[in-house]
Order: sequence, then C-alpha cells, then structure tokens
Amino acid sequence: MENINLIDTFAEFKELKNIDRVTMMSVLEDVFRSVLIRQYGTDENFDVIINIDKGDFEIWRNREVVADDEIEDPNLQITLSDALKIDDDYEVGEEVTDEVKLADFGRRAILNLRQNLASKILELEKDHIYGKYKNKIGDIVTGEVYQVWKKEILILDDEGNELILPKSEQIPSDYFRKGDNVRAIVYKVELRNNNPLIILSRTAPAFLERLFELEIPEIFDGLITIKKIVRVPGERAKVAVESYDERIDPVGACVGMKGSRIHGIVRELRNENIDVINYSSNLQLFIKRSLNPAKINSIKILEDDKKAEVYLKPEEVSLAIGKGGLNIRLASQLTGYEIDVYREMEEDDEDVNLDEFADEIESWVIDALKGIGCDTAKNVLNIPRAELIKRTDLEDETIDEVLKVLSSEFE
Repeated sequence: MENINLIDTFAEFKELKNIDRVTMMSVLEDVFRSVLIRQYGTDENFDVIINIDKGDFEIWRNREVVADDEIEDPNLQITLSDALKIDDDYEVGEEVTDEVKLADFGRRAILNLRQNLASKILELEKDHIYGKYKNKIGDIVTGEVYQVWKKEILILDDEGNELILPKSEQIPSDYFRKGDNVRAIVYKVELRNNNPLIILSRTAPAFLERLFELEIPEIFDGLITIKKIVRVPGERAKVAVESYDERIDPVGACVGMKGSRIHGIVRELRNENIDVINYSSNLQLFIKRSLNPAKINSIKILEDDKKAEVYLKPEEVSLAIGKGGLNIRLASQLTGYEIDVYREMEEDDEDVNLDEFADEIESWVIDALKGIGCDTAKNVLNIPRAELIKRTDLEDETIDEVLKVLSSEFE
C-alpha cells in the first residue's frame, strides 16, 4: 500500500509536468537510496527496481552467507542458519538476495522518504519552469490575470505557472482585471531564493516586433525584415522595415489596405501611433523618412559627431519635432544620429541668432528655446506665445521677457 501511494504521487506529478521517464526513474531511485543509506549506512549492496508502468517498486538486499559465529555486519552478511530458512540449499560463501519491505523501515523513515520525494518533485518542477521559460525569452505568451497589485500583476499560464507583469513593463494606459487575458513577451527569467521568477513585458520593442510577425505574413515568412524598432509605449513607435523582394512594398504590406493589418497591433498597444518606415542605407533619405510627416528641405550630416542638421520651412518645424519632442526623439533613436532642426529662412529675411542675446537672456532659457528647434529670434517670434510656454515649459513671465527682448531687435 505504501509503495502504491508513493509511486502514484510521482505519477500524478509526471502527468501534469511532463517529466521524462529517465528523470522520474532517477529521482525515485535517489530518494530510496538516501533512505537506505540512512537506515543501513550504505546502499551498495541493494538493488532498487522501479516499475513505473505497474506503479510499484521493489528493494532487494544482497548479503554474503557466513558461519553463525563469524558475522560482523548484519547488513552485508547473513548467518548460515538464517540463510537456510530462506532456502535450504545455501552454503557459506554464497550470496543471498532477499526483499526488503518498506514497512520494515518504520513510520519515521517512511515519512522522511515521502518528504524527500516531495522535495525532489518541487525541485524538478522549479527546474522545469525555469528551463521552459528560459528558452522562451523574447517570445509572446498569453495568460490569465489572477491577481492585480499596485506594483505588478500576477498572471497564470495554461499550466498554472505564475508569471509577473510589473507596472514598469505595462503600457501606461493598460488596465487589467482578474480573469482578463493578457499578451506579453517573456522579458527575463531569473532565480530568486531558488524559485524561478518569470518577468513579462508589454513595453519592450521585442513585443511590438513579435506582434508584427503574428499579423504580417511577409515578416513571418522572412520576405520583409524589421531593421529596428523604437517606441514610447502607448504613445508612438517607429518601425524601420526592408523588403528583399522588389515586388513587395514593405510599408504597404505592413499597414495593409486602409490600415487593416496594423489595426490589430495598434489596438493591442492601446492606440499607440505606429510609423512604419521604409529602411534605406542612404542615411539622408533614412533620416528624411524617419521625420515623417514633416517635409525636409535639406540635411547636413556631421559624421564625426553623429549629428544631423535638418533644415525645413518654419511651418514644418512643429511636425518634425512632434508633441513633446516625441517625433524627433524617436527619429534620433531610430537613425542613431542626434537630429537638430533648423528653420530655413528666405534670403531677404533678416534674422539674429539667439546666442547674440546672451547678455539679455539667460543661457538656460536660450538652451530651452533651442531644445524646441528655435535657434534665431524670428524662429521664436513665429511661434504663438501659448505654444512657446507649453513646449518650453518656461514660466509665463520668462516667455514674455524673451518676446519683449527679441521684438525690440526688429523695431
């Protein structure tokens, strides 16, 4: 009865966790041998036979037959008198094999055996989960929200394994309740206090890349390649794609008819604005495309400083910079070049560089104005006062003083 209980316990675990037969046999034998060593001091003269299919096991002990007055170790030797009780053909010097019953170990030994087995099973379970998800890093997984906390969400996969989605790895507009299904990528897997910790992410660029592979067959098949992805989760993303087949328009294939293909991705990312850009090895063309929807007049590349000076009409500046500087920042990350935006003035226009006002305007204020693409006095004066305040985040009084100083230059 004890045998069946122990084997059944492990068999149930095997059924749930897909532990292979060899590992299962090894674990069971190790557990039994540890009990034998504790009970008899050694396990060298024991044979442990495990029959997984039948759900039972046997333990056999091998001992040498010695004369009744020569026995030294009852575990390794058996007296001739006792051997003849087993079989009347035994003689001194022969080996006797007899079965050891689990009940002979005593209740405490059996309890230890079960605890040891439970501990081994738990270790195997942890190793199984760790190995499984270590191989899934960067892949999308789907789970069900089990618990929502302030700093993280506990998600269960289809095997009941616990996955963690930290607040920092959630899209700002994400909102989940218990029972919701969640898609995310396996971001990292680590051991904490010897327990596997699986961290998920919905903000990593790799999550967007996997979504593209799921939704765009040409990417999945390798006809279109994603060269680079940069994103501000929930706000905006830029995806550079390239096609190795001239007959395929990579941008059109990704967006689909009337945005049909990319719509599902946008919805999954909480309406994140996704710019799909045709990659080019021509740096000037690539930078120009990355600043879409702004129309660029000319670009000057400073290779040594990894900078690009972009010149465009005054009305295009705000489009190039984008809300909160988001468009130009993502374009810089995508191209690998720091992009500076300059207004291209007409030849007969007179203008004065902001640095000329260093005596009247503090340097940090000038830097703030340059940060939104204003390098000259007219650059600043061409922007409405309210927009200047909003984009520079400067005080109303500071902006008013700047406008007064700059206006006086042209009076």
